[in-house]
Amino acid sequence: MRRSTKIECTMHILIVDDEQLARSRLRTLLGDCDARHQVSEAAHAAEALAQLAISGGRAVDLVLLDIHMPGQDGLALAQQIRALPYAPAIVFVTAHADHALSAFELDAVDYLTKPVRLQRLQQALAKVQRSAGQGATIPSTPPTEGDTLLIQERGRTERVPLAEVLYLRAEQKYVTVRTAARSYVVDDALAELETRHAAHFLRVHRSTLVARRALRVLERHYDAAEGEGWAVRLHGLTEPLPVSRRQVAAVREALASL
Repeated sequence: MRRSTKIECTMHILIVDDEQLARSRLRTLLGDCDARHQVSEAAHAAEALAQLAISGGRAVDLVLLDIHMPGQDGLALAQQIRALPYAPAIVFVTAHADHALSAFELDAVDYLTKPVRLQRLQQALAKVQRSAGQGATIPSTPPTEGDTLLIQERGRTERVPLAEVLYLRAEQKYVTVRTAARSYVVDDALAELETRHAAHFLRVHRSTLVARRALRVLERHYDAAEGEGWAVRLHGLTEPLPVSRRQVAAVREALASL
């Protein structure tokens, strides 16, 4: 399980990469981020597990993990790390961009491609620190007047916290409100909801708003109606949601700022 206590500004970081030069570069970049970080290294999965097993992962806050390594690869190692009693956060660092979806399905906080830039590494470390107190799932907040949607359905009224809403989609005269557990229908206009809750939702398509905090990955996608294009995947949702070409840049910017 992911630790629920807040990570301090300085962290114990384990670099797992079979290339010594890659480990040295990451160590240098981490020093540029904050010289107070404690950095350890492992050249393969077995060595990494040996270091993590000593304390069930408690002593390590973050693993910077390569994917393509001799023997057990990084994706398989990540599965074992997730099973530790105090599993550290995982950020994949790889020369290959084609494993991003698998990485995020393993609950990775971020996915960096080599050569890693200092600014991009700083963003990843900031994500780890922000997510440390909330785990891998989208945090929910107490339902108050300002951060809930009022759902009137089948003779009953229900307040749904915005923190639980994954997306809003306009369909004919109504808007579908989707959470991880179920869907609701409201008769508000999508544009009105966008204006009212701009801090929570990002427009990715003319008919769809997604929860900013739920954004997981932007990927190439083929849609039967619109052809080759882009889609986003959200935490807690298996289906990809189409992204219009004009919104791709906004989605990339939102992902980078999380």
